[in-house]
Amino acid sequence: MFIGVASIKVTVYTFASMKKDIHPDNYRPVVFKDLNNGSTFLTRSTAPSEETIKWEDGNEYPLVSVHISNTSHPFFTGQEKLVDIEGRVDKFKARAAVAVEKRAAAAARTQKVREKSGKSQAQKLGELKIADSEQ
Repeated sequence: MFIGVASIKVTVYTFASMKKDIHPDNYRPVVFKDLNNGSTFLTRSTAPSEETIKWEDGNEYPLVSVHISNTSHPFFTGQEKLVDIEGRVDKFKARAAVAVEKRAAAAARTQKVREKSGKSQAQKLGELKIADSEQ
C-alpha cells in the first residue's frame, strides 16, 4: 500500500498601493437635462457647470445640458429606422436585373445556333462515336 503526500505550492501576491492623486476629487451630484425632450436625471459627475436647478428632493444641484441622451436617442427609444442613403439596395437590384437579362439573351443566342445547325448535341456526339468506331 502506497500513501503519497502531495506538495502544495502557495504563491502570495502582493499588490502595490494605488497611485495617489490620479482620480478627480470633484465628484458631486449633477443633474443632466436633455434639450430634445426636457427629461432630467440625477447622477454623479465631474462635468463643469455654472447653472443650477432645484431637484425633486428640494436640493439645488449643478445643471449640465446635453443635446441627446438615452431618453431621446433613436437607438434607445426603438424609433431607429434603416435609411439607405446611397441607394445600395436599388443599385444591387438593377445589377441583378441586368445580369438576368444578359443570361436570357445568351441562352437565346445558343438556342438559335442549335436550331441553325439542325442537330442536337446528342446527335453530334453520336456522329463522333460512329466516326471513331469506323476507323
